[in-house]
Amino acid sequence: MMFDGINLLGALFGAIASTLFGALWYTIFSKAWMRAASLGPDDAQPSAFTMALTFGCQFLLAFILAGVIYHTGGTSIHSGLISATLVWAGFILATQVVNHRFQKRPWSLTIIDSGHWFGVLLIQGVVIGAVGSWPTVQ
Repeated sequence: MMFDGINLLGALFGAIASTLFGALWYTIFSKAWMRAASLGPDDAQPSAFTMALTFGCQFLLAFILAGVIYHTGGTSIHSGLISATLVWAGFILATQVVNHRFQKRPWSLTIIDSGHWFGVLLIQGVVIGAVGSWPTVQ
């Protein structure tokens, strides 16, 4: 299913996979992340609304990444990985470094959070690249 060259199934599957990755990532790094973010265990429990909002934002990110991948000239796992890395470095990492420095947050928070987003984008890039190479019915 395509939307102006963007494979919606790739974006959907990418959002699902990256949301699951995020749950695993923050489970593994929960104690370090809570300490770095100055949160207690009760503060770190997301509501159902927050989880739904998270998935919606993951889908939006995957949709936009799919558009970037498509507009670079071809949808493949290779172009997905390159696009994901460039988007992460230029938009995610750069903004998190600046935001966390102004917020006087520890570097460990920047590493945990930006590492999460790097994983998210790489997973989305692979999924979008793989699904985007499937034959489509016009």
